[in-house]
Amino acid sequence: MAKILVVDDEADLETLIKQKFRQQIRQKKYEFLFACNGRHALECLEENKDVDVVLTDINMPEMDGLTLLSRLSETKPLIKSVIISAYGDMDNIRTAMNRGAFDFITKPINFTDLSITIEKTIQQVHQVHETLKAIKENNILKMYVDEAVLNFMGRKEFEKSLFENETVVGSVAFIDICGFTSISETQSPDQVVQLLNEYFDLMVREIIQQKGIVDKFLGDALMAVFKGDFHLDRALEACLNIRKAIKAISASTDKNEYRPEVSIGINSGEMISGNIGSSTLRRLDYTVIGDTVNVASRLQAAANKGQILISEKSYLSIKDSFLCNKIGEMTLKNKKSPVVVYEVLS
Repeated sequence: MAKILVVDDEADLETLIKQKFRQQIRQKKYEFLFACNGRHALECLEENKDVDVVLTDINMPEMDGLTLLSRLSETKPLIKSVIISAYGDMDNIRTAMNRGAFDFITKPINFTDLSITIEKTIQQVHQVHETLKAIKENNILKMYVDEAVLNFMGRKEFEKSLFENETVVGSVAFIDICGFTSISETQSPDQVVQLLNEYFDLMVREIIQQKGIVDKFLGDALMAVFKGDFHLDRALEACLNIRKAIKAISASTDKNEYRPEVSIGINSGEMISGNIGSSTLRRLDYTVIGDTVNVASRLQAAANKGQILISEKSYLSIKDSFLCNKIGEMTLKNKKSPVVVYEVLS
């Protein structure tokens, strides 16, 4: 539901808005808040941090709309503003746009036009939030964010967002390229890096195909996270495809050359998702942590070449869709009790 703040000293506008958008309000598509001037609007925004769009008049007592726009640009850079005013001359329009207005509508209001403008503005807000989410999840950008990016995004909001965390349910996979470090003894550094990147690129394509997220690269291994519907099924599909593709490479490789194989551990459950690292160094990883992640890592460490290992809990949720073989109990590091482990065959 989009939250919209209407700022105007004309009392009848509130009634008109509620009448014209009654269906959207009833369907909880829009929620409207109302303020009588710019000062009141800023107070309202402090109480409602999730406002998406501001519709504001220009000529108002105490604080006019143009001053409000300047304040919003400084303190609420993610909010999109639309001017609604009887002052439709070019000077006002240019001033409003220069102060950050997204669009301009003249009075008397054409509510069909207003409806289209609101929808367009909300779409823009959503795009901005999706972009910020993508940046937040991109480890490289978070490690090297410069002053220009911070100022563009709003320093306080960006820095605050870096330390937000949540509990999520999903699946995590650790995929290791077995024995890869041994080739550094016979190959040049450039060849080692090129070959490793080729293997990683193959893995990443399969993970993305199953709507997974590559969390991090760990030497000659990687960690991937899958969230949303059927997250474990998609994690298994990706890993089975990776194993198949790696085997195809191995089969076509000369017997005297390095033949790649993977060992994989997968686990599902609750994880803590957030930014982990040093704010002083501005080096943060948007990652998941917790027992679910630790068990997946331990399963990968216990897996032999070509094996995909899961816990019994994971097996019970996918046994009708995947062919598995019971390995038995394993003692995993930092686990008090042995864990029953299954190998995923196909």
